[in-house]
Amino acid sequence: MTLPAFFIAHGSPALAVESNDYTQFLNQLGDRLPAPKAIVVFTAHWDCPEPSVTMDDSHQTLHDFYGFPSNMYTIDYPAPGHSALASEICALFTRSNLPHQPIRGRGLDHGVWVPLLHMYPQANIPVVVVSVDSLRSPQEQYDIGRMLEQLRHDDVLIIGSGGTVHNLRLLGSSDEPEGWAVEFDNWMGERLEKWNTRELFQYDKKAPNARTAVPSYGTEHLAPLFYAMGTADMSRKAKRLFQSYPYGTLSLNCWQFGDGV
Repeated sequence: MTLPAFFIAHGSPALAVESNDYTQFLNQLGDRLPAPKAIVVFTAHWDCPEPSVTMDDSHQTLHDFYGFPSNMYTIDYPAPGHSALASEICALFTRSNLPHQPIRGRGLDHGVWVPLLHMYPQANIPVVVVSVDSLRSPQEQYDIGRMLEQLRHDDVLIIGSGGTVHNLRLLGSSDEPEGWAVEFDNWMGERLEKWNTRELFQYDKKAPNARTAVPSYGTEHLAPLFYAMGTADMSRKAKRLFQSYPYGTLSLNCWQFGDGV
């Protein structure tokens, strides 16, 4: 079995306690996929120069946000880790001469556990978290993802968790999408569907409204898309499964990379 990879927008941490079209979509996505033996998540909320990999056999749940309802700080997502898979990921990085760091004791940030809470609420599938480096070029991010492509052929589900439009300074009070956000997403979408990496890798220079959609202080949220995309380099198929805009500009989307199941 070869599982597709996904880019999943994790939106606001409040998504953990919401019930809406997007959370229902995530519920259904988890239901329709064959149960993976493990999940690897590239998360926007772990940004460091060298790829870091969680080596733990168990995880704590990190509540790495503030100003939300008190019940959100009691949520536990006790998914196990998978140290053997983490070691395999490190071996693949070593094979490609990529410096990296095995890490113990980090825990699952909300970019990991919030979407997984809806996809796999029983928290019974092992999770390995891999960091991103927002200062690398999209080409480099894609190439790192490509190093892990063989894992998809071994029942491992790979997810990039972030957001294509994630400018928190421009959140509105309505769910009516802002034109500039839609225009950016549509430009990205057209090139994703055609696997036009030449233009995608230059999105910051070519895409309309790129500096507004992906501000300099928020590039880590787009980075997971390129890591996840790279893990489907052999098939080069992309399909958008969901799109909405809470607060008018916070892009909640899901992209599937690779053949469907």
